[in-house]
Amino acid sequence: MLALDQLTVDIQNSRILRGISVEVAAGELVCLIGRNGAGKTTTFRTIMGYLTPVSGTVALKNASIVGLPTHKIAQLGIGYAPEESQVFGDLNVAENIELPTWTRPQGRDAKTRIAMAYEIFPKLRDYATRGGSQLSGGERKMVSIARALTLDAELLLLDEPFEGLSPAIIPSISDGIASIRRLGHGILMAESNIHHIPEYADSLYVLERGEIIFAGTPADAHASSEVMNIISGAA
Repeated sequence: MLALDQLTVDIQNSRILRGISVEVAAGELVCLIGRNGAGKTTTFRTIMGYLTPVSGTVALKNASIVGLPTHKIAQLGIGYAPEESQVFGDLNVAENIELPTWTRPQGRDAKTRIAMAYEIFPKLRDYATRGGSQLSGGERKMVSIARALTLDAELLLLDEPFEGLSPAIIPSISDGIASIRRLGHGILMAESNIHHIPEYADSLYVLERGEIIFAGTPADAHASSEVMNIISGAA
């Protein structure tokens, strides 16, 4: 579904990504883990077209998306829930969730997409009329992911979905991500804390100083003392 091949990215003449390669298939949860500043968000911003790579490719369904504007990439079926989980404060929860059905009208009908979002995060039904500026951090995370889902995206990019959340709300977010995966969506999730990686993750890439230093299963990562020495301090 998504393939990054030897992706190299510079920001203000500094090399941030150094030839990284990552693959995500439909129905897979792939985790990109690394310390703060390792290049996780730069990877996501490059996929979404905010940054242009120096070299390498970003392909969706075997077709290059490098050079496309961000709105075109979203229309192709990539939903992005950034770390900041920004929602529109002047809109209520229901309006925030409905918004992507206006910007990407093709695909399944709006009613079906919105119903799916509430099925994934049923707690949001109780907050439907609450203003975006009145939400807690965990509620904003749920709205941000639900909004990416109502884009009818086949692939979701989730940047630090568990960062800064109360332990009480993490299971709701994790259960929602598991449900999205079971529906056949591909998910690329960035995390800085190895303890936030769900047990149902299919594969793991460790990013260190802009390079992939490990690619394999979470079990393989835990079995490698070298990898664990790096990511255990990634929070």
